[in-house]
Amino acid sequence: MTKTAAVDALSVSGAYPAVDELDGTLVFRLGYDGAAFSGFAEQPEGLRTVAGEVRRALETFLRRPVDLTCAGRTDAGVHAVSQYVSIPAHAEELAITHARWMRAMAALLPSDIALNAVYHARPGFSARFDARSRTYTYRIVTGDARPLLTRSVTWWHRLPLDMDAMERAAACLVGEHDFKSFCKTSSAIDKPTCRNVIAVSFERASALGEEHIAFTITGNAFLHSMVRTIVGSLVEVGAGRRDERWLSDALAACDRRAAGPTAPARGLCFMDVAYDEGALTSCP
Repeated sequence: MTKTAAVDALSVSGAYPAVDELDGTLVFRLGYDGAAFSGFAEQPEGLRTVAGEVRRALETFLRRPVDLTCAGRTDAGVHAVSQYVSIPAHAEELAITHARWMRAMAALLPSDIALNAVYHARPGFSARFDARSRTYTYRIVTGDARPLLTRSVTWWHRLPLDMDAMERAAACLVGEHDFKSFCKTSSAIDKPTCRNVIAVSFERASALGEEHIAFTITGNAFLHSMVRTIVGSLVEVGAGRRDERWLSDALAACDRRAAGPTAPARGLCFMDVAYDEGALTSCP
């Protein structure tokens, strides 16, 4: 059987109700290697995006147009292990089993996107607007030895970093603040820039035998390039180029010029999204 024939065999058969006759919401938990994507959100023709690939796979399987909503739009080069995407669904689509979804998406999605789980939610549920918090982790390798097996998911910073100083500096970020200093300037024009950071933490960790510093941040939502600019600013402190109090001053300035550089995209990973208890039920 050809791949096309296999996909057709997995696809939903029969006629569907009108698009506005919706019975619930399908929610997909995805992971992806962001290296070859121009971000999550669809872009002008010719640019490869996560949303574009996922939409095409779902439309092929369901044989209808779909409207994707994601928990957070990651930038070009940023990775994810738990990105959530929702689409309004008909009763027939809600009856598709988890095993069938996994087989179909394995056949239809490119190798740098993986479907991890499928859930059901109430009609009108939104992966974006119903999210209570989002968590990102940024990984930095320090020292003279270039990372090898983790080079695509870490930032190699040759100079040593004072992790304790970075952690003390980051404490000022917790709470509700105007984070205009830490977002892309063009994205802040005539838009609200206040966000609530719930927690920040640092740890020394290891992956595939390679040591790194992991900075994890949880907030209700994030601005364009906010986490990467925070990391770039914290590295200024960790490298001794700025003192710990400088980060608080940069935050208070509400001016992008007051903060540090934006860290490379490859070190950032979208780790998790929190929803109200019971909002999602596992697809059987």
